[in-house]
Amino acid sequence: MNRMLRIELRRSAALGAALILLLTGAIVCYATPGRWSSSWMALVMIEREYLVLLFPLALAAGAWQGRRESRAGLAELIESTPRPRPQRVLPLLGALGITVAGGYLAVLAVTAPWIAGTARYLPAAAFAVVAVGVLAVVAAAWLGLAVGRLWPSVAAGPVLAVAGIGWLMGFPGIVSGQEWLAALFSPMYGMSQYSDYETVPGRLTTAQAVWLGALAVGAYVLHSAKSRRTRVAALLPVALGVAVAIAVMPHDRYLPRAIDPVAQELVCTTDAPKVCVARVHSSLLPDVTPRARQALALLAKLPQPPAEAHEDTTTWDREIPEPRPDPAGIALMTIQVDDRSHLASPNDLVPQIVARVFSNQSRCPDGLSSSVVRAATYWLVGTEPPAEPGFDDGGEWNNQVRQLWQSLRELPEAEALARVTAVREGALNCADLDEIVRGK
Repeated sequence: MNRMLRIELRRSAALGAALILLLTGAIVCYATPGRWSSSWMALVMIEREYLVLLFPLALAAGAWQGRRESRAGLAELIESTPRPRPQRVLPLLGALGITVAGGYLAVLAVTAPWIAGTARYLPAAAFAVVAVGVLAVVAAAWLGLAVGRLWPSVAAGPVLAVAGIGWLMGFPGIVSGQEWLAALFSPMYGMSQYSDYETVPGRLTTAQAVWLGALAVGAYVLHSAKSRRTRVAALLPVALGVAVAIAVMPHDRYLPRAIDPVAQELVCTTDAPKVCVARVHSSLLPDVTPRARQALALLAKLPQPPAEAHEDTTTWDREIPEPRPDPAGIALMTIQVDDRSHLASPNDLVPQIVARVFSNQSRCPDGLSSSVVRAATYWLVGTEPPAEPGFDDGGEWNNQVRQLWQSLRELPEAEALARVTAVREGALNCADLDEIVRGK
């Protein structure tokens, strides 16, 4: 068996299939490093999302290999051998399965060095996410192999590839409103992280593994079948797997947006003033700490200033909760990771933390004057506010910010500080900040 397996590895299209998966996966991952540079979970989930390409390619590779006997004119000769077909096809299935699985894993091998020095949190769920991805490409390759044998046409590969893309992308639209079904039967669905704390629930992973494993078994039965009855029987393991998967799957409409509480846990400095970031961002703590402490020192000019700085780990994906103010004595900050897996826009962190104390988290019905908040922020920071892009008012808003900031600078420091303090209190009470900053 081992000898036959080695022969299939050398002579079949298995190695070529692995190379195609590796090149495709590596290219699309490195084309968008910002989507997975934040953590290991982000990396394994984004590769699962790229099954939209890898799954159809595995189908097409299997279909191409499935044409081999018919293409070489050896189908009748091979069928006449005394060895049962279910045993005879095992080396080819093994070779194709090993190589496409290796191609999928190789994508991780070439992308992992990008974040290996910075990503420290590696949850067990990440391995399960990878295992389902491997199972998906193996099942696809085996299904393509079976279809290629039954339909030995040069069009089989392209048709299956298009059908695979249509299934992965079209099925969620067919079951619109039933996210649990979309997540179950489209292994790429819901794999794009909207928060660095997202994960894939264990029950979802188990259900996906069950039906994909059943699909692989059904493909094996179909490929080894010699009669129409046996081919129809290939549907039985698939139907059983789907039934079990649906029973295991939780019917939660928020399932694809599950949050990992361990990734949200705060990791803090041992000395004061305390600075804390989420565990998934723990490698950024040395970069965040000096900037957060600088912001705390600036905020110390205000009455009842915050004594600690924490990453804001609030997530808003499930529902909009009741508005609540920031914790007393704690300055909150948002941590973002850049394409190189480092702290994104480090120079903006101090103004961001300072600005947060002027933002009313109770969400004033009429909103707050963003120009006043920005002017007060940069007065405390001690630098001129840079132009904020994205405003289509011809620069009027940025000019207003600079004028307000300049008017604060021209005041005696004690009076300017009093107005900035009043702005903070006014924001908490949803007052008119424009009148406050002008001393009215």
